[in-house]
Amino acid sequence: MKTDDLIENEAKPGRYRWLVICSLLFAVTTINYMDRQVIGILKPHIQKDLGWSEIDYSNIVFFFTMAYAIGYPLAGRLMDRVGVRLGLAGAVSFWSLAIGVHGLLASVVGFSCARFALGLAEGANFPAAIKAVSEWFPKKERALATGIFNSGANVGALITPILVPFITIKFGWQASFYVLGVIGLLWVPFWLKWYRSPEKHPKVSRAELALIQSDPADPPAPKIPWLKLLRYRAVWAFVIGMFITAPIWWFYLYWVPDFFNKQYGLNLLKLGPPIFVIYLMTSFGSIGGGWLSSRLIHHGWSVNAARKTAFLVCALCVVPVFAVCKVTNLWVAVGLIGLAAAAHSGFAANLFTLVSDTMPRECISSVVGIGGMAGSIGGMLIAKVAGYVLEWTGSYQPMFMIASSAYLVALLIMHLLVPKIEPAR
Repeated sequence: MKTDDLIENEAKPGRYRWLVICSLLFAVTTINYMDRQVIGILKPHIQKDLGWSEIDYSNIVFFFTMAYAIGYPLAGRLMDRVGVRLGLAGAVSFWSLAIGVHGLLASVVGFSCARFALGLAEGANFPAAIKAVSEWFPKKERALATGIFNSGANVGALITPILVPFITIKFGWQASFYVLGVIGLLWVPFWLKWYRSPEKHPKVSRAELALIQSDPADPPAPKIPWLKLLRYRAVWAFVIGMFITAPIWWFYLYWVPDFFNKQYGLNLLKLGPPIFVIYLMTSFGSIGGGWLSSRLIHHGWSVNAARKTAFLVCALCVVPVFAVCKVTNLWVAVGLIGLAAAAHSGFAANLFTLVSDTMPRECISSVVGIGGMAGSIGGMLIAKVAGYVLEWTGSYQPMFMIASSAYLVALLIMHLLVPKIEPAR
């Protein structure tokens, strides 16, 4: 290659952050949600095999979300202290072993313990991924990068109803847990090999590094204890947004397969196409929500106007899901739930980005961890509510009514707390 060509290539920002870093974060988020969703797909099958009641199942979900609530903030602080590379590798190794253990169990207590261990480790995924995005992407790219890796949640939920029924019918439901454990362990060596901070990475060109570091430097900030973080209105906006909206996603993840089973009589093999379509729509929603706010900023909108417009569009798209129990056509129901789930993912992409818009890098993972804990506490509540509502009424209508209004309520409270999105002083 000629010298002029080398100079020209060096002057162009590379794509390592998109091709490798974003792909690794996308892959681990996919694995995270495969491990998380498998029990929802297998619920009718295992419930019949092991004799679980609706309340038994809600207790299993409850213990997972309890552990997730504990693990999320602890993982956030861990990532800030030991770094993303080793911290995330350790967490993925632990949760992969935990999901594999599920295949050895047969009691509600055993499943509850295994789900607790899984939730404790899986809480590391989002604090680590958000921190990695803040290290590898300038602010103008972060919403899109977050949307891309966050879409892994939808792809994982999309793959699971195709892969798990096949494994279960051929080898038994226990084998599904073993296979997922192996998949997680296979990801770890690739992460350890390819992830470094951009300043130390041999694959990052000077031009790409300059782009990554193009934002004004954050003012010097000491490590801030969690209680002091709660003095910031932006932190409360994120925490309340997570507390209100994250439980709706938990509800979709753990109860939508059962809804289709009860409402339309779909067995394990027939669940695949409807769930596939829902999470295919959700993948586009995750990327689309991040793209919308990034695009508006690119066209000169302020960060405040762009993020809140994206929030509002997503919140309005959720509203029609209240009618899902009244429709008689399966695919209309799939469309309503798919639109709501897609809007949730778009809302979440901007909600996570709100943290990096307002808080210094040194405490991003900690803030995301606190918000994740709040979302998990909400998930614990929704698990118990869903279990008792279904046990007592046998109807999903109250749950979808809650889902339809949650995002508008969350946006209103967030706007009152943070009228203008800007870096916290």
